[in-house]
Amino acid sequence: MNSNMPGAGFKDYLQLTTRISGVSNPVDRLPAAKDALSANFGWIMTLHPQAQAVLDLLNAAPTPLKDLPPAEARAAYDRFILPRNFDPAPLDKVEDQMIPGPAGELRVRIYTPKDDDRPRPIFLFVHGGGFVIGSIESRDPQCRLISRDADCIVVSVDYRLAPEAPFPAAPDDCWAALQWCANNAASLGGDPTRIAVGGESAGGNLAAGLALRARDSGGPSLIAQILVYPLTDMYFEQDLPSYQYLDEDYFLTREQMDWYGECYAPGLTRTDNVLLSPCKEDNLSGLPPAQIITAEFDPLRDDGKHYGERMTAAGVPVEYTCMSGMIHGYWHYGKLIDAAGQALQLNIDALKRAFAQKT
Repeated sequence: MNSNMPGAGFKDYLQLTTRISGVSNPVDRLPAAKDALSANFGWIMTLHPQAQAVLDLLNAAPTPLKDLPPAEARAAYDRFILPRNFDPAPLDKVEDQMIPGPAGELRVRIYTPKDDDRPRPIFLFVHGGGFVIGSIESRDPQCRLISRDADCIVVSVDYRLAPEAPFPAAPDDCWAALQWCANNAASLGGDPTRIAVGGESAGGNLAAGLALRARDSGGPSLIAQILVYPLTDMYFEQDLPSYQYLDEDYFLTREQMDWYGECYAPGLTRTDNVLLSPCKEDNLSGLPPAQIITAEFDPLRDDGKHYGERMTAAGVPVEYTCMSGMIHGYWHYGKLIDAAGQALQLNIDALKRAFAQKT
């Protein structure tokens, strides 16, 4: 696979895609549908060999991340991802900037595909990592490719991490970054009428929270939310089928999630706060159109799917895709997993469609 070209490969394994609204013959990804496919067509849904290879590398780590001090866990996590991610695509301008945050200055990284005078849409990206690990550096290749191929300004926010800065530090930092993007769009060379948000895993949680907060605050107005295997149910209170994978060896385990939760919101085991668990919001109407991408062997699979179904029922256009044979975290292994490129291309295509509707 060309590490600068998302979307190549992955043709020999089944990708099951549901556009929850507007596409005929969707294939549901719940276990019952899997059993029916296997019975009728002889297909056996198994872990993709590329996902298995990454899982083997992860499991070979001498010390689990949860057993390391947070700073060491972050460094180890980034060291693992960076050489296995896409190569960084060249852009006209990539710069770090400090902006006002709720507890002092906040770093953002701004990606500009071409340094010209044409106002471009803005995509605020929020990285994942369980609110404890992850960085703008480890997701830098994705942001570069999105900026280049969706022809937009990408702003990646370096929000404060737990346990040093527990909830609500992360959502408050992201909210400050979104407001800054809207208020400074012109100086960025951006179009304030074309702002989208997105993120993966914990970043998907924070992006979904931004969409709710922006709606309830009367702005900034958003034209899309891009959610890659999002966590919308912080404490797995919905009892969805894919939660069974928490007790299996598919990277994201119950112990790991408990560690994230205790770092991020100490002492809590349930919540009604929609900024912790966006799924607890009763009214999902009036939200921006969403793209949700999940992974077949991810405990968060049905979390994302169910959130999409609820948004659809509330009148929000939703595009849902589940990548067959994949595990949580596949999106940032661009050199090892072809599905990472394919999923990223789906993100780029969704943003291009959303941005085009406002031109």
